[in-house]
Amino acid sequence: MLLSVWYNLSDVKLAEALDDRSSFRTFCGFSSSEPMPERTAFARFRKTLVERQLDKVLFDAITAQLKAKAIRVKAGTLVDATIIASASEDDCETHWVKHKGKPAVHGFKAHVGADADTTLVEEVAITPANINHGKAGAEALPDVPGEVFADSAYQ
Repeated sequence: MLLSVWYNLSDVKLAEALDDRSSFRTFCGFSSSEPMPERTAFARFRKTLVERQLDKVLFDAITAQLKAKAIRVKAGTLVDATIIASASEDDCETHWVKHKGKPAVHGFKAHVGADADTTLVEEVAITPANINHGKAGAEALPDVPGEVFADSAYQ
């Protein structure tokens, strides 16, 4: 899940990257000889994390570890959203979204708050893809965001 957010990868692209990149396999704790999870495993894992309210716990723990290694004065927070295509249209927690000039996508939206200096992801709010940025924007902000930089959709 972290790799998909950090590298803006759909479940399909994440599965391909795990097959292709030894650094991704190592990060996830997979040996080079073991088979990689199929793309549908990521959707099931994400759904279980959200159901058990562990998604925020995971990101908070990772953020704390990263901050412990890179101490910086906070200048601000960059906030934006990215669409994560669902592995299956049968997933009842996802929705369709269509933006001008782009094909419709069935999936989730990751509202990401990143440190303006380091671009380290500090908060992530996952919603169905059709949720307006403004409804989830505050959940993508850390406790002390500093100045917030976001597009007009977050007003």
